[in-house]
Amino acid sequence: MHQRPIGTATRGTTNPNRLRRMDRWIAAIHGPALRREVSPVAVDLGYGAAPWTAVELLARLRTAEPRTRVVGIEIDPARVAAATPYEREGLTFVHGGFEIPLAGRPSLIRAANVLRQYDEGDVAAVWRRLCARLAPDGLLVEGTCDEIGRRHVWVALGPEGPRTVTFATRLGSLDRPSDLAERLPKALIHRNVPGEPVHAFLRDLDRAWATASPYASLGARQRWITTVRTVSADWPLTDDVRRWRQGEVTVRWSALRPGAL
Repeated sequence: MHQRPIGTATRGTTNPNRLRRMDRWIAAIHGPALRREVSPVAVDLGYGAAPWTAVELLARLRTAEPRTRVVGIEIDPARVAAATPYEREGLTFVHGGFEIPLAGRPSLIRAANVLRQYDEGDVAAVWRRLCARLAPDGLLVEGTCDEIGRRHVWVALGPEGPRTVTFATRLGSLDRPSDLAERLPKALIHRNVPGEPVHAFLRDLDRAWATASPYASLGARQRWITTVRTVSADWPLTDDVRRWRQGEVTVRWSALRPGAL
């Protein structure tokens, strides 16, 4: 008997190219793990009312590992039916939810703009459920972005749990780093208050950004690189200038972890 999908339908709003920053990061960081898999499968969980994000995920991951297959999973059967005409070699769509109704364990689960519509208290249990479905070398990427993909924040988790938090932005649109606070994932968005680590991190980014204002004449990228290099003295960053140049910074989850998670 088919298991009833776990979860509830989200609003389903989506736009082409919305998740490009997240996809590029996944391809760069998780590409080696995909290449080690015998048959790498990536899940686009809750892709929404249109299948654009799954189509794009396939194209971007295949630049890292051409054998990768993508499965789009949606809890709304009407969305699955609407996506089916877009199936192609390496891309399928199935009805399901957080149970991840696949025979094997995926190498990647990407859940973008899904948990944002749940309660904060639901996050830890959903993370545990999804991480339990991962392949041993798998990755869960869960986060939020704005409607056109200028600002993202996501958490990366392995089978053992959360590892890192990545902040990513189109630097030309950035007034100050704490603008990214509006896109914090559900696990962190209510924790952006004094006394919480994520608030302190964004505060330090803003201060370093202000101090780096003389570099603005060289462009927003140089100002960002200088900002991130400054905060690296006090925060456990996991990336380097190659990612900073993309408008990113990644910090260990342990440094931003709220007390309840």
